[in-house]
Order: sequence, then C-alpha cells, then structure tokens
Amino acid sequence: MYVRQEGVCQMGSPANPWRVTPEEVDMSRPSRPLRRMSVAADPQRIVVDATKSALLIVDMQNDFCSPGGWLDVVGVDYTPDRAPIEPLSQLVPAFRQHGIPVIWVNWGVRPDLLNISPTLLHAHSPDGIRVGLGEPTPTTGAKVLEKGGWGAAIVDELHPNDQDIHVTKHRFSGFWDTDLDSILRNLGVTTLFIGGVNADQCVLTTLQDAHFLGYDTILLQDCTATTSPAFCLEATYYNVKLLFGFLTQSQALLDGLSQL
Repeated sequence: MYVRQEGVCQMGSPANPWRVTPEEVDMSRPSRPLRRMSVAADPQRIVVDATKSALLIVDMQNDFCSPGGWLDVVGVDYTPDRAPIEPLSQLVPAFRQHGIPVIWVNWGVRPDLLNISPTLLHAHSPDGIRVGLGEPTPTTGAKVLEKGGWGAAIVDELHPNDQDIHVTKHRFSGFWDTDLDSILRNLGVTTLFIGGVNADQCVLTTLQDAHFLGYDTILLQDCTATTSPAFCLEATYYNVKLLFGFLTQSQALLDGLSQL
C-alpha cells in the first residue's frame, strides 16, 4: 500500500512501513503501543500484546458445517463442526471492536484441480466412488470446496465482512503454498489465537506450521471442533499443550479483551 502526504510516501502496512522521499528512505519502522492482555490458559496463564495478535479461523465453511454440504453428502455427521459457531459469533465482533485482525483461512480449490495432487484427491475420495474435491454434490450441485462456490463459503451465521482478511488454501495447513505468513509478518503479528474445524486435521496442521515458523499459538478449545472420534480431539489438546502452545476458552479471551 502507498500513502502519500506532503512529499512523503509511506510504503507498506502501518505495522511495517518505509517512509520514502526523493532524498531518503527511512526504514526505522516506528514502534506501536504495547497493549498487554492477560488470558487464563492451560498449562499457564499467558500475557500477550494485543497489538501483535490476530484471530485465525480455519474452515468454518458450508461443506464442513452445513446441511447439504460435503460432509453431510458423504455420510459424516457434520453437526459437531457447528459447535464453534456460537462462541466465534461472540468473539469475532470483539476482535474487530479492538482493532485486532480477524483472518479467515479456508479451502478454495481451483476448478481444474491443477494444484491438487492424487494423494489429496484420494484423501477426500478414498474409494474413488464418493464425491471428492471439485465434484458437484447431489444436494446443491455446488462443487466440493471450489473457490467461490457455496461449499467453500463461510457459514452465514459468522457474518464475515470486508474488514476481515481472507486467505485461500488448498492443503490441510493454512501456511502451505499460501500468502498467510507474508500477511501476518506485514501486519506485525506474532501471536495467533486459532479456532475452526477440523481440530485434528486442518486446525492442528495450521497451528503446527505456525509454531514451526515461530508464532505464539493458542488453541481456542470451545471455538474448535471435529467430526473425528473423541480420542482425536483429546490427542490434539494433549499435543498442543505439551508441544505446540496453549489452550484457552473464548470467555477467557473475552475477559482479556475487556482489559484493553
């Protein structure tokens, strides 16, 4: 982005700017005010800088969370994936109110599937018979998780808006071959509060990659769900708390936001 005023051009996001004139390039990047926020978490209470935080929501899409979506069509009980809708509907407006980025990371495959490997196609149609990525469902006719289609759209109840940031992915992790990392670095984000579905699949792989890249990662338990067996969710919580970050609840985060 470019902001020009009185002979000075600011290049980049407000969190990562250069100030450029014909005579000088100022790369000093002014510091932003620290906004400390204390949040009850497991295994320890955490204190974060809200100025450097973001809410990352993974795959709250019709194909996973709505009747007539892909999971419903292939015979999976999709209703557990609807559990995060209510807490997220409270949390998202609170983040917006405090000027903290809300980032939606969602599947959106190409119509020609040219960036989708056979291994990924097989994961979604292991017998080669059931409806797979990019194929129309018999309920709505929408193609499974195709970018711009109904199945890939965020559920209506969460009301995404133009103020939010949207990242399209085509793997389980939101970081693989996407611009998510570049966006976060330009926003000056170091701490990620993460929720969505499915906890043991796309949410966990996204959280792991964030951890490997050096981000602080906090999983929002009541904003995360899965259609997998209960032991998969238990293992996800166990490994996040042991190795990859922290666990918290949406109310604890709302309490933290109230301190700002």
